[in-house]
Amino acid sequence: MLLNLDKVRQYFPALAGEWTFFDNAGGSQTLKKVVDRISEFLLSSDVQLGASYGVSQLAGERLALATRGMATFINANSSKEVVMGPSTTMMLKVLSMSLGQTFIPGDEVIVTNCDHEANIGAWVALEKQGMKVKVWQVRPDTLELHLADLELLMSQRTKLVALTHASNVLGTINPIKEIAAFVHDRNAMICVDGVAYAPHRLVDVQDLDVDFYTLSCYKVYGPHHALLYGKEEHLLRLPGLNHYFIDQTDIPYKFQLGNVNFELSYGMLGLCDYLSELAQLHYGNETAPDLRHKMVQAFDLISIHEEHISDRLLNYLNSKANVRVIGQAKADRQFRVPTISFVVDGINSSTIPAKIDQHYIGIRYGDFYAKRLIEYLGLASQGGIVRVSMVHYNTLEEVNNLIEAFEQIF
Repeated sequence: MLLNLDKVRQYFPALAGEWTFFDNAGGSQTLKKVVDRISEFLLSSDVQLGASYGVSQLAGERLALATRGMATFINANSSKEVVMGPSTTMMLKVLSMSLGQTFIPGDEVIVTNCDHEANIGAWVALEKQGMKVKVWQVRPDTLELHLADLELLMSQRTKLVALTHASNVLGTINPIKEIAAFVHDRNAMICVDGVAYAPHRLVDVQDLDVDFYTLSCYKVYGPHHALLYGKEEHLLRLPGLNHYFIDQTDIPYKFQLGNVNFELSYGMLGLCDYLSELAQLHYGNETAPDLRHKMVQAFDLISIHEEHISDRLLNYLNSKANVRVIGQAKADRQFRVPTISFVVDGINSSTIPAKIDQHYIGIRYGDFYAKRLIEYLGLASQGGIVRVSMVHYNTLEEVNNLIEAFEQIF
């Protein structure tokens, strides 16, 4: 079954304009349904929670509904495991500050060199209190993480392994379920940055058996907002960072400093609405009866389409003798997302997007806050990489137009 792109694109008002958006890993376009939910909250329930009067009760019910919706989106066991906040960077910093209080000097954290800095810097900061931070590097020949290398790094003092679900540069999907089991067998926890994965594949934190998981709402068709998942047992035992009088059993509130943005949280129900309608639109009478399985159906369609358009672009780039794809060369949806990075021999990456701008196509160059990876690959002096980051609302025609524009440059 093919994704009905004409119907899909109608859900995103920005797509009616003249620009083609291939910078989606930096932020996707926003669903009209999300905007409508935000507006609904602000126009009819924009009050403080916890009072006895009706509008305050309505606001509380809406926030609870949104939190349950996002719990369903990641398949959390309970909405208590969903901490909402302003950004993934901030959520990981909050987590590191809390976890850091439970560690002692000499304890170890392992980070990777292929993550966004959000899931590195928050842990490196713990070195100031005596923690030891080790780096799990991708192998230079495959640009992949290998468990054998992780095993060499882990010790009895290892408390946490932090890594990305999908690289925002390489597009590679890491086998998180396998890695989580490996880490747990060695009595450590795992924290996964799912920002570059969640727009493309449905997250299932229970199946993955991760301890912590983060994602950015503005990269899954929503507003500038974020989510941190933590197993309830961890959130209960970790020290909160909110006001001293907030009870330590009050989760997720004890991690939501200054409370949470009500309207943006409620807006994420629009994503749930969209995925439900997407399943209904394509499966009709065979649509799953519950929201979670509708999401499964929707993401099956999404991943198939994304593989199709990725295959077209990767085949083109791989056909060019002077182009090097940074990451997996094949579009297999089991192993990569449609975030495609490359460099061109003899051309500084910084010069390419500006020429593509002339065609009303938005792409980007740089290190994408995966600076350690770009430096490891020796690409900083070349302006980093050129990145084309697609999502399911992009079309094959748009990819072909981009290829035509590339043909004028390299």
